[in-house]
Amino acid sequence: MDLHEMDRYIKSLIKEAGHRIRTSFRGDIEIETKAHVNDLVTNIDKEIEQLFIERINTDYPGHRIFGEEGFGNDIQDLKGVIWMLDPIDGTMNFVHQQRNFAISLGIYKDGVGELGYIYDVVNDDLYHAVRGGGAYFNDEKLPMLQETSISESIIGMNAMWATPNKYVEHESTIRLIRDVRGTRSYGSAALELAFVASGRIDAYISMRLSPWDIAGGSVIVREVGGMTSNFKGDKENLLVQDTFMAANPSIHGKILSEYIQPK
Repeated sequence: MDLHEMDRYIKSLIKEAGHRIRTSFRGDIEIETKAHVNDLVTNIDKEIEQLFIERINTDYPGHRIFGEEGFGNDIQDLKGVIWMLDPIDGTMNFVHQQRNFAISLGIYKDGVGELGYIYDVVNDDLYHAVRGGGAYFNDEKLPMLQETSISESIIGMNAMWATPNKYVEHESTIRLIRDVRGTRSYGSAALELAFVASGRIDAYISMRLSPWDIAGGSVIVREVGGMTSNFKGDKENLLVQDTFMAANPSIHGKILSEYIQPK
């Protein structure tokens, strides 16, 4: 697998997909719900995933696709090359704001992240990485993450996790919110991972994410020295939904040991 050839191919495909999404703003968007009333999907999500699948099946017929909208393969293992795709990460933002959403894509070979992409469609900003080659924001190489402390950190986290919930003891989450410098919630896991990688926030925490939400961003975060795991400190699960955290390495362990108390 020639990673650099694939990298050029993927960047071109992502930009084409982004253009289609921006063009869709001028037309009617069909909105449906999935698991619950706030779990939205649009005709554009589906069209973009199908665009990727058509191209991948034609140009990389030996590869498999793990896509959010279910048009790809039935993935039960991580053997071979798998494209993990969220065509629009942040669909609620796409519907309501027409901004703050991204195309998220990770390419994994036998469970190892080789290529990662997060494309902020509206701002035409591409975060990308090839394993071992560093991470980039457009054409600018991102620096390695610098040491920080909890009191100086900005954390990306949905406010819901500071209320009673079935995943963590919310009292410890509230204590984390009080101890950090600030919290943010952007409504797109992919963008929040891009912001961890670029140092705009110092950690991103979520109780429930799917493989396609984190696949691309995890590759990018690790290339700047960041750490990714579930709440047990184990490697993220790329087959099922799980808890997830990406963070600056100087605070990753401290958050897990002192503030995250799974139920």
